[in-house]
Amino acid sequence: MNFNEIIKTNKSNIKNIIKLITKSENEDLEQEVYIKLWKNSEKYQERGSFKSWVGTIAKNTSKDYLKSAVVRYEQDSTSDDFVLTSIKDKKTTPEANVIASERQQRIIKAIDSLKPKLRETIMLCEIYGYTYEEAASRLKCPIGTVKSRIYNAKKELAEVLKDLL
Repeated sequence: MNFNEIIKTNKSNIKNIIKLITKSENEDLEQEVYIKLWKNSEKYQERGSFKSWVGTIAKNTSKDYLKSAVVRYEQDSTSDDFVLTSIKDKKTTPEANVIASERQQRIIKAIDSLKPKLRETIMLCEIYGYTYEEAASRLKCPIGTVKSRIYNAKKELAEVLKDLL
C-alpha cells in the first residue's frame, strides 16, 4: 500500500466524515486519522472495501474526539454563563468615572510628592515612554542612576498607593 496514494484518494472522504460528525473542519483530527491509518495498515483485512475501513477509522476518531476532555472543556467554557460574565460593559457608569478620576488624582499627588529627581525620572520613563538610555541622555546621568531612581520612585509610590494595588 502506497500511503501517499491512500491519502490522495481518501482525503475528501475523511474531511467530510470529520465535518459531518464534529460540525467543523479539523486538520488536527484529520492528521490523527492518517496516523491511525498508517499504524493500523497491517491490520486491514480485505473483508470489505478499503474505503469503508478508512471511513470507520475516521468516524471512530471523530467520535472519540467529541468524547474527549478537550471538547467538553471548550463547550463548558462557552456556556451562556461564561459568555455573559466575560462580556465587558462598554458603557462606564458615572460612579465608575468618579472612582477612576479619584484614583488618577491620588496617583498624580503621589508622583508630585516624590523628590524632584525621582519625579523627573519616573515621568520621563513611565509617563512619556522614554527608554532608560534616552532618559539618561536627557538627564545627563548614567543609565544605572536612571534605573536606581526608577526603582526608588516605584518603591515609594507602591508604599503610598498600596491600597490601590
